[in-house]
Amino acid sequence: MANSSTTQKKEIIVVGAGVIGLTTAIKIQEEKGSEYHVTIIAETFPTDPRTIKYTSFWAGANNLVTRTDDLNLRRMERETFDVVWAMSEPGSGIAEGCFLRCTDYTYFTEENSIPWTRSIRCSFMPDFRELSADELIPGAVQGFTFTTVTFDIPRYLPYLLARFTASGGSIIHGNIGHIQQVLEAGTGLFDSSNSLREFSSPDAVILCVGLGARFLGGIEDKDDMPMIMDVKDGLPPYIIPRKGGDVILGGTFHPNDWFPKPRPEITERILTGALKLHPALAPPEIRAVREPTVDDLRPLIVDVGVGFRPYRHGGVRVGVEWMESTSGFLKEKGKKVPVVFNYGHGGNGYQSSWGSATIALEYLEAALKNPEGLKSS
Repeated sequence: MANSSTTQKKEIIVVGAGVIGLTTAIKIQEEKGSEYHVTIIAETFPTDPRTIKYTSFWAGANNLVTRTDDLNLRRMERETFDVVWAMSEPGSGIAEGCFLRCTDYTYFTEENSIPWTRSIRCSFMPDFRELSADELIPGAVQGFTFTTVTFDIPRYLPYLLARFTASGGSIIHGNIGHIQQVLEAGTGLFDSSNSLREFSSPDAVILCVGLGARFLGGIEDKDDMPMIMDVKDGLPPYIIPRKGGDVILGGTFHPNDWFPKPRPEITERILTGALKLHPALAPPEIRAVREPTVDDLRPLIVDVGVGFRPYRHGGVRVGVEWMESTSGFLKEKGKKVPVVFNYGHGGNGYQSSWGSATIALEYLEAALKNPEGLKSS
């Protein structure tokens, strides 16, 4: 139930507590806290035990730029980089400990090289330059280097959650089976007290549910599918260092793969490719006497995991739709609720999160100010 400090504010519900949901909730609560009160409803939060369904924990999470002509995604990624670059500034505050500024090296084969007749999307990154021929790895015909930021996920996600609640936001652990439930009852859906109090619809709902959009009743977006990462023959894996000292290895593309366990052969390919690309992964005392092998990396492995990246055929879904309860209850009351969509980021969630939150807030504001003038996108 809303307390006395929030009774005059519009009630906004964000469904989902991954990096997109948390960032969106922070954006709204911090910038519009005098007008809105935000509650996150989610089955899993960053401080809960790990699960395959909570994708954000398993991300490698560095800040790059996607090769895309999608203007929305390009805007999201550029704004996000500017935000996290400022957050990672030495001496900037507690958020600095969630990031590592480092030099990125990206390589391209003949098949995926970028013609110089096209704009290089990452050219705005600090220290950007093209690699010379003698700097390329075997099989690469092109490469770039620049300074970027990596996210330390075990630190960053709890930081976002703490920042949200510190700004006055609320959280509810709960599972929503159908959008109708939250449209009709709002946060009252999870009120355990036996009360004759009438349920109150929220003023708006923002769906940041990732892969959950495929299964949420009333949404059931079949364009939403998991994308598991694996190393393709001929392409280097990614190697992402983190502030805390660990290193993430990965780099694959398997759309619509629902297998929830690490495949040993894929793990082996990742380790082999990563060691070939960067032999310094092996301990220095071994490299001093012989060429390292994958067996030298095995004692260093902390964990092996699989993440279902919430890929969406057709790209990120951002937009708004005014929805009513299919039960007829809201119809009888003549009420519809704006539902803002903000999901389907695939492997780009971290690097597009802050820009995506800005766009979601724009849709929310426009819908509440001009309910008849904005259509879903």
